[in-house]
Amino acid sequence: MAARLTPLAQSLPASVPFVGPEAAERARGAGFTARLGANENVFGPSPKAIAAMETAAGDIWKYADPESHDLVTALAAHHGVAPANVMVGEGIDGLLGYLVRLYVGPGDAVVTSEGAYPTFNYHVAGYGGTLHKVPYRGDHEDPEALLTKAAEVGAKLVYLANPDNPMGTWHAGSVIEDMVARLPEGSLLVLDEAYVEMAPEGAVPRIAIDHPGVLRMRTFSKAYGMAGARVGYAIGAAEQIEAFHKVRNHFGMNRAAQAGALAALGDQAYLADVLSRIAAAREEIARIAAENGLSALPSATNFVTVDCGRDGDFARAVLAGLVARGIFVRMPFVAPQDRAIRISCGTAADLAAFAEALPSALAETAGA
Repeated sequence: MAARLTPLAQSLPASVPFVGPEAAERARGAGFTARLGANENVFGPSPKAIAAMETAAGDIWKYADPESHDLVTALAAHHGVAPANVMVGEGIDGLLGYLVRLYVGPGDAVVTSEGAYPTFNYHVAGYGGTLHKVPYRGDHEDPEALLTKAAEVGAKLVYLANPDNPMGTWHAGSVIEDMVARLPEGSLLVLDEAYVEMAPEGAVPRIAIDHPGVLRMRTFSKAYGMAGARVGYAIGAAEQIEAFHKVRNHFGMNRAAQAGALAALGDQAYLADVLSRIAAAREEIARIAAENGLSALPSATNFVTVDCGRDGDFARAVLAGLVARGIFVRMPFVAPQDRAIRISCGTAADLAAFAEALPSALAETAGA
């Protein structure tokens, strides 16, 4: 007898938000020369974090502290808030799943941008919420349109990433502060700040930690170089943070990952060095793009969105040409942003391989 899925589960596609580079390698029957498509930090975590994880591996027979006490305490001190204002979880993706479970029931309205982070949409669909989307404006998410739509539909959650994924653009902190001040009653702004450590001065909004209308999401996956460890955290009002305990997987955090994140947080000198290497890689990607007649969007992330100058079909053909040449890249999913490809910051060798492959991929596409 077949398992009896719920009607909601039966209605959902058996899909994931992203196809991983490993799946692409299996499909093409070869590995990639340069892995530049997953917004990973190829410069890696602090050596202190690696050492901490290696040490913790000897105790991996133990369950991890279900409260993540040491990491929560350190994060609270780092941000100048109370431990009650911090929740650690299995990456931002895991925390978004818990958040949607807490707030969204069948038919509840949620507002996001067309083409914004698809994992959030995946969770909303999984709990039966109704997604309402607004278009980007000038390659930026549009706070004004998000607010208007939220008021129109009575949105429980409003999602915005700053800096943005997939475009790498950003809003000034004052723009986000104004958005927070004008949130409709009953709406919660989910402010995804996965790339915040790379944001320029003035891009980080000043929001009171006890503001009931905002929950901020941060991660160790990007600037700290620990994407495979799955460590993220939320900061917000104590009442919002406490609610996570109702639904979270209390043993979901990996013991070694906890130790690594704690050590990474304590090595701000290494973080500063990585940020300088990311900035240099962004400049090199922009140079390579210009050399090939393409334009790079200004970026506040560890990737650069490169405008291919035509439509989505052209950009997809360029992407396919790069993949065929062993360069793993991705692109935005929705027009008109799909006129671009997205290149993660890489090592000198990675970017040299990209620079070598791009001219022939463009020539092949233009001649097709």
